[in-house]
Amino acid sequence: MTIKTLTPIEARTLGTLMEKARTVPDSYPLSLNALVLGCNQKSSREPLMEITDDEAHSALASLKAQSLVFEASSSRVPRFEHNFQRAAGVSEAQAVVMGLLMLRGPQTAAELRSSGDRWYKFADAAAVESVLQALQQRGDDGGQPMVQKLPRTPGAREQRWHHLLCGEPDLAAFASLAASNPAPADAQGLLARITALENALAQVTTDNAQLRAHIATISEQLGIELKDGPDSAGDLSPL
Repeated sequence: MTIKTLTPIEARTLGTLMEKARTVPDSYPLSLNALVLGCNQKSSREPLMEITDDEAHSALASLKAQSLVFEASSSRVPRFEHNFQRAAGVSEAQAVVMGLLMLRGPQTAAELRSSGDRWYKFADAAAVESVLQALQQRGDDGGQPMVQKLPRTPGAREQRWHHLLCGEPDLAAFASLAASNPAPADAQGLLARITALENALAQVTTDNAQLRAHIATISEQLGIELKDGPDSAGDLSPL
């Protein structure tokens, strides 16, 4: 099935249903009120939106027409569930990646693995990269491509991926935004450096404590008194 181009509100609505199905299954399918709250939440969303009930209802009607969303029939209050995986003909891992991109905007493979931890357990960033390449390969195989790799931004070590359900990305606007907002240093590399420094500091602290203990033992055996203070190890005076 070829999915028609979605509006940003339709993509947010569909992505929210896909998220809540995996993260809060006890509350799923979602009522219209719960769906709107999920679409408009301030965390894990890029960009932030303020969708109204009417806008969400209109988006649901459009998504239902494409069989991307169904209305549950076993509840007094209308509740809605997504049908993305079956309608789009994608695997669970591919559906997870698409849902994350719909909700959080362009991301690297490493960012998708981290942000999707509650959705799906990817082995590593390489596993996510493989899923992204498969989604892109669909176009080469005569199907509908679902993602595109964006140009590398200044200062970034990895390229981000963008979903195509809302159409082709505006690369000129993306380049302009990247130029005005330089990417920060790679988060994983920075974390690794911080961790290495913390480990080195811990080792120095341990070595220093052991050295002071040895000096205290030798001083006691020689009858030498150590003065209190940070420099006491280098200031020895006889009793």
